[in-house]
Amino acid sequence: MTRQTLNREIQSRKSCLCVGLDVSPLSLELNKRIIEETAPYSVAFKPNTAFYESSGWQGWKCLEETVSYIRTRYPGHFLIADAKRGDIGNTAREYARTFFERMDFDAVTLSPYLGFDSVAPFLEYKNKWVILLALTSNPSADDFQLRELSDGTLLYRNIIEKANGWADNDRLMYVAGATRPEWVRMVREAAPDRFLLIPGVGTQGGTVEQVIKNGKTKEGDILINVSRAIVHSADGPGAAAKLFAGSISRFFS
Repeated sequence: MTRQTLNREIQSRKSCLCVGLDVSPLSLELNKRIIEETAPYSVAFKPNTAFYESSGWQGWKCLEETVSYIRTRYPGHFLIADAKRGDIGNTAREYARTFFERMDFDAVTLSPYLGFDSVAPFLEYKNKWVILLALTSNPSADDFQLRELSDGTLLYRNIIEKANGWADNDRLMYVAGATRPEWVRMVREAAPDRFLLIPGVGTQGGTVEQVIKNGKTKEGDILINVSRAIVHSADGPGAAAKLFAGSISRFFS
């Protein structure tokens, strides 16, 4: 799926909502229910692999079956493996095979801190995306990400500027956390024509309005991920997704 195709889906649905399938305790039937209820209001799904890995082979089986279900029922939805991998050589190549061949995700989240050779095996796959952690908004994010280098550049900015040369905007996007909206703006300034995946809206305190204000481009180029506030909503996943999608849609009129 290209940047143009994904933006076209967003504009058509007037929604850039990505639903995080972070379900505990694990249940394929619950995943199916969440998918069915939220698909009309979303353009993407993002399982966090930690919720599946912790259950051993049964968890991996559930993840594979969840991916297969989405591919069958909603082939137009963008599918992200939130795996946050980061390694080199044959290990990176096997991770790429896992998520792009074995399970047919559209994208996988990666840590950029081992450099280009940790990302290159993933970029060998056509029509697949790498999503690099750029500037997260957890409390300790500035332990490293905002460190100033010898030339005055902040570390996160240096990473983005280097990574912008690794692949075009049809294959590489960035993560920016929603709970510090000014940081979303900072990432957007460093990556003006890239997709941004923005987690942290809902339970973690980020807001749709601030994310859109600081991250959306004229074309769109943004995926807003909501996990707990949807999958654990007392009103049900569908009702919660509809509410978030309604907040988003007015920015895509």
